[in-house]
Amino acid sequence: MPMTIHAGPHRFTTAEPGRITHHSFSFGPHYDPANLGFGPMICHNDDRVDPGGGYPDHPHADLEIVTWVLEGVLLHTDDHGNTEALRPGDVQVMSAGSGVRHSEIADAASGPTRFLQTWIAPDEPGTTPTWHTEHVEPGPGLTAVVGEGGLSIGTRGASLRIARLTAGTTVDLPPAGRQHLFVAVGAGRIHDEVLGAGDAVRLTDQPGGAFEATADTELLAWSFPERSKESFRR
Repeated sequence: MPMTIHAGPHRFTTAEPGRITHHSFSFGPHYDPANLGFGPMICHNDDRVDPGGGYPDHPHADLEIVTWVLEGVLLHTDDHGNTEALRPGDVQVMSAGSGVRHSEIADAASGPTRFLQTWIAPDEPGTTPTWHTEHVEPGPGLTAVVGEGGLSIGTRGASLRIARLTAGTTVDLPPAGRQHLFVAVGAGRIHDEVLGAGDAVRLTDQPGGAFEATADTELLAWSFPERSKESFRR
């Protein structure tokens, strides 16, 4: 069961007026040939945006874009006529498919906004774009958010589960070919390794296990089946 720890302070960082983004993988000018992705996951960004700041209109294609809001309000507007205000506990899956343009702006009246955004390679390119949003209140166990039991995603076997844990509690991890754990808030321990806020763990051939929270924690767990690199389309 190979396991690697990726410490939060070592993430690539982009600082622009009104926002700071921490990148878990190579992104834009930040390039590391040994850290291009993890299975079909090719982007995992942690954004902190000032009121009124964010990302003006920009394009995407052939990506499954999953957004999870931790604080504040994120205003989504796109060229297909969709407008949404995403709040803490809201998850959005946008299948960009053949192409969309959208903006993501922190509501000026709602204070600073923090959101996590993950880009997953889809199984099929050029599909019709779709959008789905749902409010989720994760419990002390891993609550299905995306994939089986949650919002649909165009990548076979991909799933996101989230747990909100109090200090001293433990959550069991399901078996998975690949698993990406991210401590959004709090701290914990897995296989005797100590994790803090912003830290991530990447596991392959995970037979199961447990994560123990050592503080009040919000844990995001992405799971993927084991597949050859060639089977994941970029």
